[in-house]
Amino acid sequence: MTRFFLFLAKIAIWFVGLSLALVILFKFVPPPVTATMLLNGDGITKDWESLSNIDRNLVTAVIAAEDGKFCSHNGFDAEAIEKAIKRNAEGGRVRGGSTISQQTAKNVFLWQDGGYFRKGMEAWFTFLIENIWGKRRIMEVYLNVAETGIGTYGAEAGAQRYFDHSAARLTRTEAARMAAALPLPQKRSVTNPTGFTRRYGNTIAARMGIVRRDGLDGCVYD
Repeated sequence: MTRFFLFLAKIAIWFVGLSLALVILFKFVPPPVTATMLLNGDGITKDWESLSNIDRNLVTAVIAAEDGKFCSHNGFDAEAIEKAIKRNAEGGRVRGGSTISQQTAKNVFLWQDGGYFRKGMEAWFTFLIENIWGKRRIMEVYLNVAETGIGTYGAEAGAQRYFDHSAARLTRTEAARMAAALPLPQKRSVTNPTGFTRRYGNTIAARMGIVRRDGLDGCVYD
């Protein structure tokens, strides 16, 4: 029994050390590839760009669409998590009420499925990146690793694919449409949205004004 606990302790120490090392490394170095990219099997098209080369409209749009409290929470939105728990109690697919920080942790260090075990790992990495990376780096990494289309990852590759120009000059409408497609980038059309995706994009575009007015994206640019 003692050997078993020693073995578990060694695994825990190894995991903590490795996860810390990776988080510190990726604070300065772009993550070269992610599990999502490798497991999708659709090829990988990506082009890392610093946040200074990504139009602020896209930052504003993803905050408006995904995480209005991005600048004020510590990586976790307690209200969203509570709502997710209530939905999960009713049955069906497990939902997590994920923030942009949680999505970044999942996209970079983990995989897309896995239920509560993966959510626990996600919480650990979210805690680390919030305290080691900070908000600006989290947003920069998120906008470079998020899937923006089939086999397409990041803002720059997405902008080139859909609009034939750089992510450095996205209009409000373009940014809102990219943000609207992010939850289901393989199914939602960015260039010719219809139905829900079109309406959701219009809603995001309207919310962007509120985000900018209230400084809800200020932590990224301070």
